[in-house]
Amino acid sequence: MRQRRWLIGIVVLLLATGVPVSGLWAQAKPAKVTIGYQVIPNNEIIAKANGWHEKEMGVKIDWKQFDSGRDVNTAMAAGSIDIGLVGSSPAAAGISAGVPYEVIWLYDVIADNEALVVKKGKGIKEVKDLVGKKVATPFGSTTHYHLLVAFKVFGVDPKKATILDMQPPDMLAAWQRGDLDAGFVWEPTLIKMVEAGGEIILPSRALAEKGFLTADVAVARKGFAEKYPDLVAKYLRSLNRAVDLYRKEPQSAVKAVAKEFNIPEAEAARQMKTLVMPDGKEQLSAKYLGTSAKRGALVKALKDTADFLQGQKTIRAAAAIGTIEKAINPSYLEKAVK
Repeated sequence: MRQRRWLIGIVVLLLATGVPVSGLWAQAKPAKVTIGYQVIPNNEIIAKANGWHEKEMGVKIDWKQFDSGRDVNTAMAAGSIDIGLVGSSPAAAGISAGVPYEVIWLYDVIADNEALVVKKGKGIKEVKDLVGKKVATPFGSTTHYHLLVAFKVFGVDPKKATILDMQPPDMLAAWQRGDLDAGFVWEPTLIKMVEAGGEIILPSRALAEKGFLTADVAVARKGFAEKYPDLVAKYLRSLNRAVDLYRKEPQSAVKAVAKEFNIPEAEAARQMKTLVMPDGKEQLSAKYLGTSAKRGALVKALKDTADFLQGQKTIRAAAAIGTIEKAINPSYLEKAVK
């Protein structure tokens, strides 16, 4: 009874002094934060390897590994993760499908980290040679998007090839068995397929230069972000710190990724160079997320992707430009870098 009176007294005092009690409760920390990540050598992995999120946010981090953005979308829709990494294609699809999340950060712009790899000796030298061949890619991913873009750009009917939906581990196994002719996938599966008798004929960078940008972005479950905005800002602060480490002490960042992925440092360095990682201030420019007052180029990139996916009948309907603008929320990043 005394405890209850004491609590009521505190609330009355806060109200009398103008402190928003709802905001006080909103900033209370959860028991844990669940983060969905993928095996991509970017700033998330640097922060993870160094334990920076736990230190900065002051909560237990429950790490969940996913093989593709499609699976992250499913987990987000189910409310089983709080923050996750998805490619720009799954992000466009997720926003269009009404998955309740916000885009809060751009981990990386995909350059040479993803590519179309083909089996040597199959007579495949360009995209048109894929007619009649078996091509694998994870459906709903950035590589699936770029595979469809490649068919369109080079004038090939995708129905004339057999396109198989495979997650990277399954794709590699099928490749090693000799069941595939080609695959559009990302590192580290990409290099393993190259080493197992493959050659790259089309990197994602080439399609990005034609106006079809792909990237990896951080999405936060809306209910979580609205309840714990300070935690989201702290999460982004750790990611920004990771980008800073990679720029100022690249070898330290490389060591972190190599240890996390259990690969040689030279291989970690090679994979990291295939990505472009902008820092927080750069992301708040017109080139990427933009600001709360004026969104940046990421809006158009996601809208163009959604429209393309709708045209290919990969999604039912593309989100309106206004819906995509609202789904990109730079406010947490603005707080993190100020």
